[in-house]
Amino acid sequence: MVSTKVAPSVPTKLSSHLGHRLVKAALNVGDFRRAQQLFDNIPQPDPTTSYTLISALTTYGLPHEAIRLYASLWARGIKPHNSVFLAVAKASGASGDVLRVKQVHDDAIRCGVISDVFLGNALIHAYGKCKCTEGARRVFDDLVVKDVVSWTCMSSCYVNCGLPRQGLAVFHEMGRKGVKPNSVTVSSILPACSELKDLKSGRAIHGFAMRHEMMENVFVCSALVSMYARCLSVKPARLVFDLMPHRDVVSWNGVLTAYFTNKEYEKGLALFSQMRSKVVKADEATWNAVIGGCMENGQTDEAVEMLRKMQSMGFKPNQITISSFLPACSILKSLRMGKEVHCYVFRHWLVWDLTTLTAVLYMYAKCGDLNLSRNVFGMMHRKDVVAWNTMIIANAMHGNGKEVLLLFESMLQSGMRPNSVTFTGVLSGCSHSRLVEEGLQIFNSMGRDHQVEPDANHYACMVDVFSRAGRLVEAYEFIQRMPMEPTASAWGALLGACRVYKNVELAKVSASKLFEIEPNNPGNYVSLFNILVTAKLWNEASKARILMKERGITKTPGCSWLQVGNRVYTFVVGDKNNMESDKIYDFLDELDEKMKLAGYKPDTDYVLQDVDQEEKAASLCSHSERLAVAFGILNLNGQSSIRVFKNLRICGDCHNVIKYISKDVGVTIIVRDSLRFHHFRNGNCSCQDLW
Repeated sequence: MVSTKVAPSVPTKLSSHLGHRLVKAALNVGDFRRAQQLFDNIPQPDPTTSYTLISALTTYGLPHEAIRLYASLWARGIKPHNSVFLAVAKASGASGDVLRVKQVHDDAIRCGVISDVFLGNALIHAYGKCKCTEGARRVFDDLVVKDVVSWTCMSSCYVNCGLPRQGLAVFHEMGRKGVKPNSVTVSSILPACSELKDLKSGRAIHGFAMRHEMMENVFVCSALVSMYARCLSVKPARLVFDLMPHRDVVSWNGVLTAYFTNKEYEKGLALFSQMRSKVVKADEATWNAVIGGCMENGQTDEAVEMLRKMQSMGFKPNQITISSFLPACSILKSLRMGKEVHCYVFRHWLVWDLTTLTAVLYMYAKCGDLNLSRNVFGMMHRKDVVAWNTMIIANAMHGNGKEVLLLFESMLQSGMRPNSVTFTGVLSGCSHSRLVEEGLQIFNSMGRDHQVEPDANHYACMVDVFSRAGRLVEAYEFIQRMPMEPTASAWGALLGACRVYKNVELAKVSASKLFEIEPNNPGNYVSLFNILVTAKLWNEASKARILMKERGITKTPGCSWLQVGNRVYTFVVGDKNNMESDKIYDFLDELDEKMKLAGYKPDTDYVLQDVDQEEKAASLCSHSERLAVAFGILNLNGQSSIRVFKNLRICGDCHNVIKYISKDVGVTIIVRDSLRFHHFRNGNCSCQDLW
């Protein structure tokens, strides 16, 4: 027979003394429900019992229960003691409910206890936890006596609420009032210097800490390391770190971040290795710093490896990890890896984090799958301006100008206010789809309707809008009317269009300006050279080539790549290093015969060597993007599309050939070049042959 224990009944009436002992005993064994039942049966609970129970409930993560118990005192006609106000102020702050804090504040005023400095400090802290600087400031200003805790709480409140400048102002006023900061004050105000990149104030606080023997405090030292790191002062950060008697993981992370942010990648990895050899337990922030540092320094493969190591060590990637790592999928153009990360996000309920989902959305767009970007965008429970901007930019880079305009209209209807980035994306979408009137209308509405003044980037976008539509004279006149100095982007947009529309004179003007603004960019020289060669202006073309040689500028080699299975395959012009090179060239030869029968003639203007026409045609067949597409076709494995990426602008002749391939083979071919995505389907391209 199984016996069951019956909980002892709660006496209906308890004396204050006995009740306090029983409540305390119940709390000692963690029986909060019984403690509350006992408390409710004390007719006149003393302040100590009330304070003890409310504090215990708050400490053990039950602030709402603590507030309910406080409210029950008023309902029973019992006026709370100062100590009870102190306990419930902490509970209301822990609850994160600013209305609760305000109620306690009002009660304290009504009971005449608000002048108590300890209660005032607790209320300032509670308001700070609820991100309410106005309430905290009211309490602070009403305090007759302010101690170091009062000033520290008020400055910390501003810093934690994203107002570092106001926090520093309180800190400086504290000094003028003759109140000496303590180590908590110093460690809590240094993040304000970090946020503002205020190295001067940070150094002054460092000097104060040294003079007042605070350098033994690990929190002060860690805050100093972080401050110097954020201000890109790596040597002082490392000096403070090396002199620390005890180092916590925060200080290690600070120096790691300093190295990576300052582009000292090797030193950062060396320190990370040293950290692990000293058996310092890395945390999620450590791994995030290393993965983010690898990404910031262009070490994409290393970032992938670090993510694997992080997981093998038992750490779960969080929102910060995912957001910093996802660009690796975009850079490697690895859609499969991106999908794996998205699955992880879904499995671990990170879909509620807006920043993470926005990063996933952008990754899909950069990897060439706009439909998946749309799916992610549609799943978002809420959308901030960054999410809207990302979706607009995603469509712009894929050449979907009309969808860009629809998104922009939906964004406005949702009540979201567009910013500078929004208009860059919208105007870019208009340029890629030759929506000139729409682009001009939106440009003119920026300052008038949305209080966003156009900057040089927006003006460059409008030059691109005119240029791509063939309205080159208007584009040139628009540049001349710009209220600021035209940028390389503006002149570059005009130069690119001059090749398409064969306007030699404007090409010379724009190239001349570009040679002044960015003299080391090889693309500008090559573009002008191509335009002059096409126009058969051999002498002038030769001068452009000589100028390029004299300045020591070399043309960036073309390179194309795609992912098949788990591996990324790379191709350069004339490449024969692939294990399937024979099959690739056989496929292209067969294709060439088919195209000749269909009336295709190679556009040899895209080959600039001084060789005969037959050799030029043969050279075109070995361009990197054509080799990559052929390899992708030969390794379809049942897929209906392939994705190829190129570091330079796609060759015009290859563009024509890939259109033919898409119709002949019946697959969708997506090519991302240096300017945009090209979607080839049934013999047509989404760029409408203008890019």
